[in-house]
Amino acid sequence: MPSSSSIGKPIVCKAAVAREAGTPLVIEEVTVAAPKSNEVRIKILCTSLCHSDLTLWSLKDPPRFFPRILGHEAVGIVESVGEGVEEFAEGDFVMPVFLANCGECTDCKSKKSNLCTTLPFKLSSMMPRDETSRFTDSKGEFLYHSLHVSSFTEYTVVDIAHVTKVDPRIPPNRACLLSCGVSTGVGAAWKTAQVDEGSTVAIFGLGAIGLAVAEGARLCGATKIIGVDVNPAKFETGKKFGLTHFVNPKENATKSVSEVINEMTDGGADFCFECVGMASLVEEAFACCRKGWGKTVVLGVDKPNSKLTLSSHDVLHNGKILTGSLFGGLKAKTDISTLVKWYLDKKLRLDDFVTHEMKFEEINKAFELLIEGKCLRCVLWMDKNEE
Repeated sequence: MPSSSSIGKPIVCKAAVAREAGTPLVIEEVTVAAPKSNEVRIKILCTSLCHSDLTLWSLKDPPRFFPRILGHEAVGIVESVGEGVEEFAEGDFVMPVFLANCGECTDCKSKKSNLCTTLPFKLSSMMPRDETSRFTDSKGEFLYHSLHVSSFTEYTVVDIAHVTKVDPRIPPNRACLLSCGVSTGVGAAWKTAQVDEGSTVAIFGLGAIGLAVAEGARLCGATKIIGVDVNPAKFETGKKFGLTHFVNPKENATKSVSEVINEMTDGGADFCFECVGMASLVEEAFACCRKGWGKTVVLGVDKPNSKLTLSSHDVLHNGKILTGSLFGGLKAKTDISTLVKWYLDKKLRLDDFVTHEMKFEEINKAFELLIEGKCLRCVLWMDKNEE
């Protein structure tokens, strides 16, 4: 439980600060301001590393922001709330999420969208409502935020539209995975594609999100789940999450991946997912998506100026669907609780995504593992005694 002595006052704590692009993070003391109206201050218990953190950390061109506190997969305890906040109270077990869910706009009230209009997603480096920072370093200079969460710190301030309560029965080192990657993949299969029982699925890219798509497809009852990756070791890993077949693009010099999958599925997969962030793979996925009812879902983050080239004839005459899926189509305040329940009911295999657990101070080692492709998810404990 939080201490009442800190409420309404700045807190000095440790954080991992990204000072320059691609250089090791610096563990240093920072000051975290008290939350303002529509904000809560959260004591982070666990944070995990997502590939998006690696991308933002390595950016040398816009949208680059340094010095910055990265991190957006986390879970924690509400330490204090800002003026007028009624949805949360001190001591609540909560999850910060990069995608807003205000609950009041047309999109948030609709079942058709999870893209909040009040606080639309953007690569902002500040608080979403007033574009100011809640972090300062030991010299009094402000530090940039990251994806509206900034979890690589003992305490962070988050807008209430980016926070959801979590069932405290789920362990912190599992709950944190649901604030981005695993939820995105599972949600893309469950909510965006609406994979149905007995269907065929093809997944391009078997990183953590691609494997989470496989897990979601398995939960939805897909019977043939094809993984596509250049690393053959991913097939063994993927079997844990429901993969039934595997295609390595390097192993067939005469046929494209789409041609191979079209043959394997007798005309194309019912659902295709691109989880890498390459326009060429989106086009391959669309090419092996079944005519008439097939859906291709894009999850991978490509370069900002990348373009897709699709045949207008193919789009019109084959009746395929191409769509994006931000945060898996999930609304954090209503759908995360379902994923937590699935885990508690031993349906959702969160445990298999965690390949490493470390102390927060070992964060640079965790970054190295992610860069080298040696982990799916590395969970960092802010206080190892809480494990």
